[in-house]
Amino acid sequence: GSLVFLVSGLAVLGYAAALSAQPTYQGVVRAVCGAAVGKLCEVCFLLNLFMISVALLRVVGDQLEKLCDSLYPNGTLSGAPQLPPWYVDQRFTLSALCVLVIFPLSVPREIGFQKYSSILGTLAACYLTLVIILKYYLQAESLNLTETPQPSRSSSWTSIFSVIPTICFGFQCHEACVAIYSSMRNKSFSHWVAVSVLSMLICLLIYSLTAGLYGYLTFGEAVASDVLMSYPGNDPLVIVARLLFGVSVVTIYPIVVLLGRSVVKDLWATPKRGAVAVSEAHERCSRVALTVTWMAATLGIALFVPDIGKVIELIGGISAFFIFIFPGKRLCLVCVTGTRSLGPRKKAALIAWGVLSVLGGAFVCGQSAALAVLGLLR
Repeated sequence: GSLVFLVSGLAVLGYAAALSAQPTYQGVVRAVCGAAVGKLCEVCFLLNLFMISVALLRVVGDQLEKLCDSLYPNGTLSGAPQLPPWYVDQRFTLSALCVLVIFPLSVPREIGFQKYSSILGTLAACYLTLVIILKYYLQAESLNLTETPQPSRSSSWTSIFSVIPTICFGFQCHEACVAIYSSMRNKSFSHWVAVSVLSMLICLLIYSLTAGLYGYLTFGEAVASDVLMSYPGNDPLVIVARLLFGVSVVTIYPIVVLLGRSVVKDLWATPKRGAVAVSEAHERCSRVALTVTWMAATLGIALFVPDIGKVIELIGGISAFFIFIFPGKRLCLVCVTGTRSLGPRKKAALIAWGVLSVLGGAFVCGQSAALAVLGLLR
């Protein structure tokens, strides 16, 4: 059900990008919905991208911690505790990874460069899916499961809505879709819809088979927010899966940084639209400075976040703006007023769908904010 809104939002964003000729998400909103809504979009966009960056680094940090535990277990043959070396501490390993790997991937100006690393990330996600399925069917006994976990009944049917923020977080490619559309060779609307549907179906398959189905069947309600954290650290298949899963997350982070830089530049350049174009050297220096600042801030927060699940609850609500609300507004304003060939029935249907999307986004955002506040109070 959520996939219908997700794909329709991508389709509308691609159509709006073609109509407004803007290369960024916030530029499309500003051109179509006006300056006030565009400013709101920029603020929400920046906050969302920043929190996504923190979540991605937190996930990578979890995998590094497990990998280091498998290399240096906390104990000896005599049973005496053994302190691990300083260089396997998560604060050092994650910081080193950011400096040596993530930073060089995040510096390039264009998003087209990321397609090569994203191919590797997609293959890594497919391997992770295969490992979790194989572990369930072939090696369940090695996970020390005394009995098959039984699914529990929900206390209320309304609890089904609590998973919507997580779905929004998992499928939130909407922030990058305008930049991706602008970098495509074939910008026809039918081609963009086909790409959107295919990519969402692939994500649905991977997510459903890993944590959604086999992760839950294996561990039941004891499954961790990061499903790989539920597996032992000394299994060779799982070790490789953690490495490749870290690779897949690392390939996403530079795209988020690139989008964040574009928002910061738009916010900085808005009052100075009449200024002359900056030189290539100045642009390079500002790009490097923004990347370093962004990475340092997100890394500092990620090192002190205890649970990725709490972050996802918060981000899921903010993501609703970019999946439901802003595409819903564009659906009313762009598809109806910008297309003359539509009949009255199609216009009415598009307006109704736009209103439904906005209301759905408001519900998800409000619910996610309430869950986050309740979680903090507890």
